[in-house]
Amino acid sequence: MEIKNYSSSTSDFILLGLSSNPQLQKPLFAIFLIIYLVTLVGNVLIILAIHSDSRLHTLMYFFLSNLSCMDICFTTDIVPKMLVSFLSETKSISYVGCLIQMYFFMAFGNTDSYLLASMAIDRLVAICNPFHYDVVMNPQRCLLMLLGSCTISHVHSMLHVLLISRLSFCASHVIKHFFCDTQPVLKLSCSDTSSNQIVLMTESLAVIATPFLCVLFSYLRIIITVLRIPSAAGKWKTFSTCGSHLTVVVLFYGSIIYVYFRPLSMYSVVKDRVATLMYTVVTPMLNPFIYSLKNKDMKMGMRKLRFRIHS
Repeated sequence: MEIKNYSSSTSDFILLGLSSNPQLQKPLFAIFLIIYLVTLVGNVLIILAIHSDSRLHTLMYFFLSNLSCMDICFTTDIVPKMLVSFLSETKSISYVGCLIQMYFFMAFGNTDSYLLASMAIDRLVAICNPFHYDVVMNPQRCLLMLLGSCTISHVHSMLHVLLISRLSFCASHVIKHFFCDTQPVLKLSCSDTSSNQIVLMTESLAVIATPFLCVLFSYLRIIITVLRIPSAAGKWKTFSTCGSHLTVVVLFYGSIIYVYFRPLSMYSVVKDRVATLMYTVVTPMLNPFIYSLKNKDMKMGMRKLRFRIHS
């Protein structure tokens, strides 16, 4: 399908999606519908398993259940509109709809980031300071961490959306992406976007880098503590409790750093779409598998949930 065949009002944007080839639209629809359903079912099962098994009523699993909830919201903000676009001729999204999608994308994505940092802190205290774990990681403090994560993320999103809402889009309205992301939308503006770029590279650096550095510091401390354990079996047993979380961190932050921490001039449509798919669609789908396959407690929780469903 050629771009010239698209039609939209002047207040609409056109989302090119993953491919403009009409023969690929239905196969892509089927693939991403399956991915979306697997994401929903997997994360809902994680939440149900945690809430139904009293052994999983710990702070680490409190953060994990909230991470699964955020993953559901995160993908729901993007994938349903993508699915509609696969079957639509116009592939349009309204200007307001684009800003709303951008707002919730950043809000849920950043909350995911802060939850991963909170889980890293939880592992740090559990491994490096286990005797004071109940004091340091008390429920009230963890609830404040969750509320703080949501608040910072939504304020960050509001700032970016307000700045973008001030821009003019007088040339092309075709977004070369599958959703309204910051960089491809800024590419379309005929206004001066230098202030947006400065905010994007400074304020975003603070908001995104803070949890990442928190994760990095936590794992450096954990590695130092693990190396002091005399037996190899003890080292493996201790560090294995971080395996699932570390896998998710690498997938999530690796793709985000690649996409966002580069100048706008280095933006690449194809490469950035692939990297963005990793943390918007693939990682939320993989999280339930990573945590249920690598975590013994989650395996047991899933078995109990399956038994309750079948009984």
